[in-house]
Amino acid sequence: MARTELGDFLRARRQALRPADVGLPPRGRRRTPGLRREEVALLANVSVDYYERLEQSRNTNPSQALLGSLARALRLSVDERDYLYRLAGHPAPTTSSVSGYVDPAMMFLLDALTTVPAHVIDDRTTVLAQNALSRALLGSWTDGGDQQSNVTWRWFTHPESRALNVPEEHEAIGRAYVADLRAAAARSGHDPVSEQLIADLTTVSPEFAQYWSDMQVAPLQTTRKILVHPQAGRLDVQCDFVLSTTTGQRLVIFRPQPGTATADNFDFLRALGEQSFDSS
Repeated sequence: MARTELGDFLRARRQALRPADVGLPPRGRRRTPGLRREEVALLANVSVDYYERLEQSRNTNPSQALLGSLARALRLSVDERDYLYRLAGHPAPTTSSVSGYVDPAMMFLLDALTTVPAHVIDDRTTVLAQNALSRALLGSWTDGGDQQSNVTWRWFTHPESRALNVPEEHEAIGRAYVADLRAAAARSGHDPVSEQLIADLTTVSPEFAQYWSDMQVAPLQTTRKILVHPQAGRLDVQCDFVLSTTTGQRLVIFRPQPGTATADNFDFLRALGEQSFDSS
């Protein structure tokens, strides 16, 4: 294929999007249609200069991880994502090997959820994208690499990751993560990423090893949880999961329990996050 085709494809997809399509507020009149290059760069977590070089075909060797981030930022379908990979000289990724890509339907729902915390996880519980309230509640979980962004890894290796959950729920939550990981590993066959995660967890966490030996197999199910946030207080939530049958990714939603103050506490948490953003 012509060297310019990758840049042409990125430019066409960027120009086909509006800020509202990717959860960005409109900012003044636009002389040209679509997103600005700096907006795509922000969404993909790359420098503006690097993205400009891609569109101008002055960089023809983007990594697979970067392509996944671009596919997420541009809200590409699976077919469009695979086409992007091939234009860049990479094979179309398997579901288990994709890094950074998020199903566009999941991203649309995530962008629309502004009053509750929500994030998207892959089949192995790696956090791929968060909304503002999820970051305010949990912190940023998408910047630390695959294992540091993985919910199950952090639960068993970072004690502070459990701080929001009341102690009496810890065992049930840990067992649920282990059973979910076993179910994911069975679906993916001999996936090296899953096998490495399981091996590492078994080595560093006796608790994980104990639960793993129980041979429980079950995907995560909607469940009621009590969270205690240092600023927003007690949060009584239903943790819901919405599955993408295309990618196996899941949208995790922290839904307030009716009759509790949780919805008001989420409003307070959102206001804190906005104040933090305005002062930065």
